[in-house]
Amino acid sequence: MSKKETDTILHSHPWMDRYLENLLVEKGLSENSLESYSGDMDALLAYLYERSIPLDAVDADLLFLYLTQLKSRGLKGKSVARHLSTLRGFFAFCTDEGFCRENPAALLDNPKLTRDLPEVLSRKEVEAMLILPDPNTKLGARDRAMLELMYAAGLRVSEVVDLRVLDFDPQTGVLRIFGKGAKERLVPVHDTAQEILSDYIDTVRPTYRPATDHMFLNRSGRGLTRQAVWKLVKRFAEKAGVERAVSPHTFRHSFATHLLDGGADLRTVQILLGHADISATEIYTHVQDGRLKDLHRSFHPRSEG
Repeated sequence: MSKKETDTILHSHPWMDRYLENLLVEKGLSENSLESYSGDMDALLAYLYERSIPLDAVDADLLFLYLTQLKSRGLKGKSVARHLSTLRGFFAFCTDEGFCRENPAALLDNPKLTRDLPEVLSRKEVEAMLILPDPNTKLGARDRAMLELMYAAGLRVSEVVDLRVLDFDPQTGVLRIFGKGAKERLVPVHDTAQEILSDYIDTVRPTYRPATDHMFLNRSGRGLTRQAVWKLVKRFAEKAGVERAVSPHTFRHSFATHLLDGGADLRTVQILLGHADISATEIYTHVQDGRLKDLHRSFHPRSEG
């Protein structure tokens, strides 16, 4: 049997079709997310197909062996954990629908992950970058507004390039953002960023002869690409003398960490970042812990540092 024929069999399992339909219709997941779930399920179904094991015969022991095999093939802990998360959701759905009597993935432990702490800019480094664009030039005014907004709202690069003019309400100073899975969140923008963004929208953006309603445009009047934003951030970081790798996501990390430093609670930061799970936000508390330890070593009179 050819690989194409095998793939057709894997994609045609009715439980999986129902699950993906549920994710699309009920959960409203994006096409990219559906492809990720489908790919994870295909991997399991291929494993079962090779061993002539029906899906309704899957138990916790078999899933444990499957995840072990994924790890032995070189998948990192984070990828294995994602597969397990997909399987938990899938079998939970199958249990709710009456396909299974119990969820065989429910009691499996997540693989231990070595999670790197995010790179964070200091406040001085952020300020050094924000003052670099020349607001008296067309490109400088755009770049200044974009950098200010990235830091003011903790935007992902995809959210920056997807922003539309009408997503900003200058009367309330609130930005509407569509994040992962097309989930909408509202983020207030501080006065300085409001003023800079409003000036860009009213006086500078029209000079680009907009061909789309994107907030930030290139010389042709079309929306910026992710690569263009990444290059701009990297260039300004180098000009500011930042000697570490800086990406658009570094601004997002810095936004969250600086809010927590200023006394914001974790739940508020979670909402502003658009994290579905607060555990994703908790990593910034570890960043704070690391910085506190460094300060303690540097300034405590009994420290050997």
